[in-house]
Amino acid sequence: PQCLQYPSSPAATAIEESSPVVLRYRTPYFRASARVLMPPIARRHTWVVGWIQACNHMEFYNTYSDLGVSSWELPDLREGRVKAISDSDGVSYPWYGNTTETVTLVGPTNKISRFSVSMNDNFYPSVTWAVPVSNSNVPLLTRIKRDQSFTTWLVAMNTTTKEKIILQTIKWRMRVDIEVDPMQLLGQRARLVGRTQQEQPRILSRMEPIPPNALVKPNANDAQVLMWRPKRGQPIVVIPPK
Repeated sequence: PQCLQYPSSPAATAIEESSPVVLRYRTPYFRASARVLMPPIARRHTWVVGWIQACNHMEFYNTYSDLGVSSWELPDLREGRVKAISDSDGVSYPWYGNTTETVTLVGPTNKISRFSVSMNDNFYPSVTWAVPVSNSNVPLLTRIKRDQSFTTWLVAMNTTTKEKIILQTIKWRMRVDIEVDPMQLLGQRARLVGRTQQEQPRILSRMEPIPPNALVKPNANDAQVLMWRPKRGQPIVVIPPK
């Protein structure tokens, strides 16, 4: 195969302060695209070629003055019970998605197949201005820090024999650091600090195996938990896993 990595767009993370309830931010996109040549398939086998992604590391902390921190967490990853969690769309396991992300080839075919597969990913979350466990609307958010790492594989999988061939391995990381002054007027509270440009994705020269649990449920979106960790007192589960 020929694999072309279109790097994440060089734009900085955009902050949106249009809502009195939440701050939103939109990160640049990670984009991957590959042109693949598939030799003729001799027998009545079906091959799927496409992108599989897993989250290897996640820190996502929102600080509220000196009261505490809300954090999105992947408990199994946090506790070290697993090395990665599937980042599938939750429907197309183990694939990242099933539109541009995969191509299915049904044998027998008598000539080379040429096709492209592509994917893109970014963050676009909402963070409450007020402490998430309170009934108050008082803005107290002072900092958002996020650091997430992913591995993305280009894979050819024989659905008949279950054979898997890893064609490419890519590592990428997204970091966000936003300072917030909740005393300011809406629209003037938040600013990007730290690095404004994301580091470019790395195409590995050696293939990395896919951890078995990165191919099955749950995916990261279903497994994540929102915790409130106050300065004093016990942590509270705000949003449990799905």
